Amino acid sequence: MTKTKDFEIFLAAPPGLEAVLCEEVRGKGFKQPKAVPGGVVTKGGWPEVWRANLWIRGAGRVLARVDAFHVTHLAQLDDRARRVPWASVLRPDVPFRVEASCAKSRIYHSGAAAERITKAIQQTLGAPLAEEGGILVRARIENDLCTISVDTSGEGLHKRGYKEAINAAPMRETMAALFLRQCGYIGTEPVLDPMCGSGTFVIEAAEIAARLNPGRSRPFAFEQLASFDDAAWQQMRAVNSQRPPAARCYGSDRDAGAVAMSLANAARAGVTDTTEFHQAAISEIQPPAGPPGLVIVNPPYGTRIGDKSKLAPLYRALGQTLTSRFSGWRVGLVASDPKLAHATGLPFLAPGAPVPHGGLRVTLFQTGPLA
Repeated sequence: MTKTKDFEIFLAAPPGLEAVLCEEVRGKGFKQPKAVPGGVVTKGGWPEVWRANLWIRGAGRVLARVDAFHVTHLAQLDDRARRVPWASVLRPDVPFRVEASCAKSRIYHSGAAAERITKAIQQTLGAPLAEEGGILVRARIENDLCTISVDTSGEGLHKRGYKEAINAAPMRETMAALFLRQCGYIGTEPVLDPMCGSGTFVIEAAEIAARLNPGRSRPFAFEQLASFDDAAWQQMRAVNSQRPPAARCYGSDRDAGAVAMSLANAARAGVTDTTEFHQAAISEIQPPAGPPGLVIVNPPYGTRIGDKSKLAPLYRALGQTLTSRFSGWRVGLVASDPKLAHATGLPFLAPGAPVPHGGLRVTLFQTGPLA
């Protein structure tokens, strides 16, 4: 694979949110993005891989698909894996590891497949094997087609580089960004999270409003690849897309520790000037001065913190407060149990499909502007 040739780039999304991610990728100007199970595919070269890691908020990771070929037995895989142009992708001095998966194929043993590809890389390139960490090479053998990808992100892209402190049931930044997008948030209206925890929704919203790149404060695996051009990357990172936000973002929580976490995380993210956090119970929250916007909230689910029956009054109180004080505001509420969501009494629109989150399936419930 040459540095100028386009190849397929895969951006991972939580199942059920692929179309939302595709909309974001299209909006950022990537070529012909297409939603597929588990993510979005687009085409480009290495600069597009770097840009996807730097720019795209909703992607969990970015894979560069470096080769694909048909195989029906392990000896054939061994031979074909040696013909992959590894030297144009991997460096001989950087450790790597291989993960394989097999589905509906004559090669069905993923461990044996990973072993053959590992040996092929070691013997053709001489790169050392990493027990953990290192560059991850992924092989997916489905219907006898083996697709070889390199994970260009390293740590999951939800790790933006600012969140040292988290609460007991955090939402990943990538999922928060996709839920904000589903709610129609584009950074031009105020956002309020009345159960802000460690501040994820508020900080994501503030970054969107300020046009800050989500990957601006972290390293990536692609910096260790043979295709990496440091001067071109530094030039890409140096482009300042920031703008003064049109509105502020607000968070509150009844727990003082959560408020302190949110303040610290917002400071590390560089959005202190456009965010506000304070301690308040649900019954105490008030809309900030100015035009209405979006209330987005990820309340306790019961299966993860506490008991569902004890949570119904909390959801009722939330619904009553929003109904009585937040006229004109839209609401986005993440819940694992529709009964708890409907305990709010809020006029929810038809919800989308549930999505996996922390071992559960959660649904985003939305309203139009409240009367």
